[in-house]
Amino acid sequence: MTQLRNGLLILAFSLLMFACEEALIRDEYDNNAVDVFNSLWTTVDENYTFFDLKGIDWDAVYEANRPRVKNGMRNDSLFNVLADMLFVLRDGHVNLQAGFDLSRNWDWYLDYPQNFDFTTLERNYLGDDYEITGPFLHRAIDSVGYIYYKSFEDDFSESIADYLVTLYASRVSDEDTIIYRGLIIDVRDNGGGSIGNVNTLVSRFTDERRHVQNWYYKDGPGHNDLTEPVKKYVDPKGDYQYKAPVVVLTNRSCYSATNFFVQIMKNFPNVVVMGDNTGGGGGLPINRELPNGWTYRFSSTVTTTVAGENIENGVAPDIRVDITDEDKQAGRDTILEEALRLINRVYDEGSSRGS
Repeated sequence: MTQLRNGLLILAFSLLMFACEEALIRDEYDNNAVDVFNSLWTTVDENYTFFDLKGIDWDAVYEANRPRVKNGMRNDSLFNVLADMLFVLRDGHVNLQAGFDLSRNWDWYLDYPQNFDFTTLERNYLGDDYEITGPFLHRAIDSVGYIYYKSFEDDFSESIADYLVTLYASRVSDEDTIIYRGLIIDVRDNGGGSIGNVNTLVSRFTDERRHVQNWYYKDGPGHNDLTEPVKKYVDPKGDYQYKAPVVVLTNRSCYSATNFFVQIMKNFPNVVVMGDNTGGGGGLPINRELPNGWTYRFSSTVTTTVAGENIENGVAPDIRVDITDEDKQAGRDTILEEALRLINRVYDEGSSRGS
C-alpha cells in the first residue's frame, strides 16, 4: 500500500505541475500558427518519455517542420504539420484533436498480420451456446475454459472476476465431478482501457504478493529526467486464485492497458503467453491544450519489467504462433488450436507422472 500511495502522490504532483505549466503556456504563447507550433514542440520536448528508446532526434524534427509554419496559414494545413511532427513518435498514445480531424499513428498494428478473426472464433469455436458474463464471452472447449475479453474499457465487478475463475476450476463433490485442464484468456484485438480492470483481473492469478512492474515519472524538462522507480505489486484478491495452466493469447492489436495485462501475467509461473508481440503502449498518456484550443496527448511515464525491460514497444510472447494461410482459409484459429494442444499436453504429462 505504501508503494501504491507513493506512486499516486507522485502522479498527482506531476499532474499539478502539468496544470501549472499549462497555465504558463497560455500566458507565454499567443493564438497564432507559429506559437501553436512552438507550444506543442516545447511541451512534448520537456515531457515525453521515449525519445531515447526510439532513437528520435526531436531537435531535427523541429528543424524539418518549423519552416512549414507561417502565421495566417489555414487551420487544416497547420493541423497537418503538427500531425506529421507527432507521427514521428510512433506512439499509439499520441494524437492531436481538432474539431475537424484526429491525428493518429496506428502502425503498431497495421504493419503486421492480424492473427485474429472474430467471425472464425464465433462460428467455429464459441458456437451459439457460449455464456456472456459482463464483458466476457466464455465457454468450455474440450475440457479447457476459454474466455474472450474485447476491451479493458468494459468494466466488470469483483464478483464477475471471482465467478469466471471458479467456474473453470476443477471440482469434485458428492453431486458431480468436473475437470478443467486449464484456462485460455484471449485478449487479441483488445486495444486497452482501464488499468483498474487490469488489476482486478490479474489479482485472481497469484496466490502471493508479487512485484510485477516498475513505473517512472517525469521530474524535470530533460529527456531522461525521471523519478526513481516506483515498484508496482499485485496482491491476491477474491475467493479463489487460479493455479492450473493458463495461456494468454495475443496479437499486435493488444495495446496500452492490454500491454500491461500481458506483461503482468508473464510474472506468474502457471501462465504462458502465446501468439504475436503485443502492439505496445507502456506510458500513461496525459492531455494538453494548445493556445488555439486544440487538444493533444502523449506518453508521460515509463513502465518496465522487474528486470528493467521497457514495455513501450510491446511484450514478446513466450511461444510465437501465427495463423497460417491454410488454417485461415479453412476457418481454423492456429493460435487457439495450439493453446488447446499445449494445455492438453501439460495435463496429460502431469497425469502420466501421477499414475
